[in-house]
Amino acid sequence: MTITVDCRMINASGIGVYLRGCLPSFLLTRNNFNLIGESDKLTSFLHYSNVKVIECNVKPFSVKELLFFPAKILKNINNSNIFYSPFFNIPRGIKIPVYITIHDIIFLDIPEIASKAGVAVRKWFFRRAYNKSKIIFTVSNFSKARIEHHLGACKNIIVTHSAVRPLFLEYRKNNKIIQKEQTIVFLGNIKKHKGLDTLLDAFKLAKEEGLHHKLLIIGSKEKFRTTDNAIIKKLETFEDDSVSFTGFISDDKLMELLSKASLLVQPSVYEGFCLPPLEAMVLGTHALISDIAVLKEIYSNFPVTYFKEGDILDLKENIIKLLYNKPIITLNLSDELRDKYAFEKTASVILENILYK
Repeated sequence: MTITVDCRMINASGIGVYLRGCLPSFLLTRNNFNLIGESDKLTSFLHYSNVKVIECNVKPFSVKELLFFPAKILKNINNSNIFYSPFFNIPRGIKIPVYITIHDIIFLDIPEIASKAGVAVRKWFFRRAYNKSKIIFTVSNFSKARIEHHLGACKNIIVTHSAVRPLFLEYRKNNKIIQKEQTIVFLGNIKKHKGLDTLLDAFKLAKEEGLHHKLLIIGSKEKFRTTDNAIIKKLETFEDDSVSFTGFISDDKLMELLSKASLLVQPSVYEGFCLPPLEAMVLGTHALISDIAVLKEIYSNFPVTYFKEGDILDLKENIIKLLYNKPIITLNLSDELRDKYAFEKTASVILENILYK
């Protein structure tokens, strides 16, 4: 059996993590794999004897993908048995069975985060992917319910959770004694549904009440300049160095910062799965997260603290309660919770359903 996997988004944030997590388990099977993408971004998979890279730099969701996808690449795809995409973009001209993962459907649930035209285009792509796919995978029961709400319940939709990559588990294993620092970490992109504006307001109030911690935003400040003027103005109200940005960082640096932090705050308004709290807890850091439905689903039974979504005062009170004049304790997850979400499980479910059903 030959499976073609669209790897063009291998370096994307959530989608790339999901794909990089699943691929090693895929490739350990006896199947052959065509990886669509750029070989310089797929070097860690080239040593597998069952891997063939099909060079492709056509951007996902582009006009070229829809109308002028290279015939040579299409021929290679259609000579395989199965096409799998970790997102909801499907090149035109594929004639073999298609399987995809839809991580969330936020643009249909919160249309105000994009223009009317942008929402309409995304809805068309969602509908097209839904119709062309034999099975759809998604990362939570919440996302499954929202897909069925907007696109229909006729399609087989299977939940395959996201997970922490093994390198995080290995880092924690090799760093059992962690020197904690007085930092609060926010990890996520700068889109409004991530709730950074709520965190900034709550953090400012906590500082006024004597909190000595600093807020570390893992990401690049420059990206805010054309994206969210309201957040820029809030950032300008912090006169000292109590709020800082890391810029782009490596996985090793990310793990170091997460493990040393006193607390990770995830103030999201909407998510499909939301990996940062899990990564933080695996590395020994407590997580304070909003009480939205998907986070209560994913982190049920985990030692997280919830605050009322969008409630600045409740978030501030919880930050104070957890950190102000309190000893910083390293979190140790049980084996059961640490292993609850694993990419080996996710990959196994995907392969079982595309190969045998």
